[in-house]
Amino acid sequence: MKFATAGLHSRIFVGLVMGDKIMDLQKAEKKLFELETIPETLIECVSEGDKFVRHVEQLVEWSKKKHTEESGSYIYPLSDVKLLAPIPKPRKNVFCIGKNYRDHAIEMGSEADIPEHIMVFTKAPTSVIGHMEDIDAHKGVTDALDYEGELAVVIGKTGRRIPKEEALDYVFGYTIVNDVTARDLQKRHKQFFIGKSLDATCPMGPYLVHKSMIEDPQQLKVETRVNGALRQSGCTKDMIFPIAEIIETLSKGMTLEAGDIIATGTPSGVGNGFHPPRFLHEGDQVDITIEPIGTLSNKVLSSDG
Repeated sequence: MKFATAGLHSRIFVGLVMGDKIMDLQKAEKKLFELETIPETLIECVSEGDKFVRHVEQLVEWSKKKHTEESGSYIYPLSDVKLLAPIPKPRKNVFCIGKNYRDHAIEMGSEADIPEHIMVFTKAPTSVIGHMEDIDAHKGVTDALDYEGELAVVIGKTGRRIPKEEALDYVFGYTIVNDVTARDLQKRHKQFFIGKSLDATCPMGPYLVHKSMIEDPQQLKVETRVNGALRQSGCTKDMIFPIAEIIETLSKGMTLEAGDIIATGTPSGVGNGFHPPRFLHEGDQVDITIEPIGTLSNKVLSSDG
């Protein structure tokens, strides 16, 4: 199942993506079941876990049986809607894992930079934008804006001290994050938060794919293109710290909650790794593809015009 937060005619809704169409789940539930139980936001749906997923499965089956002209009132062409970030307003900062691919750690310094323990930083919720929204170039703030294509995990149920053997049971699904970074700010301030949290520098989406669609999250290809040119090509099997270990480590003394987002690190090929660096400029198009999630696309534009 592919879920989305989408907009149509000033209405924001939780949708189920079905090929080139999207089902407005609240409207479908009201039409087919005469109920209004589906929450208004995807983060609330995620919090319901398997109960929500089973209910959606019933809606889809009933929709097939009751297929009439009325289905047009709750199933739309995907091309007609605007896709927002799956979770447009995270309740917390986005958790991010640094230098989680050996080659990326080396391109950012040397073999001495390969971490022995998981590196964790965060991005502010105000940095989140959706598919096809503009990355802010932040002229006058940074001259070294970089891209980082990453698989992101969305936690599906609250837990603490989660053993890695059970960690994937706590995952609801997966999406894509572009961990856009102002490298000069990152270097200047000797920490990551400011350089990682500028407004409109955390593209996310286009969909939140339920974990049932991904047999092994450690076997996913991650590709980033800038203006059509391939910059990053990696595989999640090459993570230094796999997803289950990340969840175990984060939850040892910290409660993970449904809706929490964890960006799992980026493979080599970031702009800062080239000589000379290939940072983003106004007008650049960035496309990150992870199948079966899809492609997250954003253009770099200046908010001041």
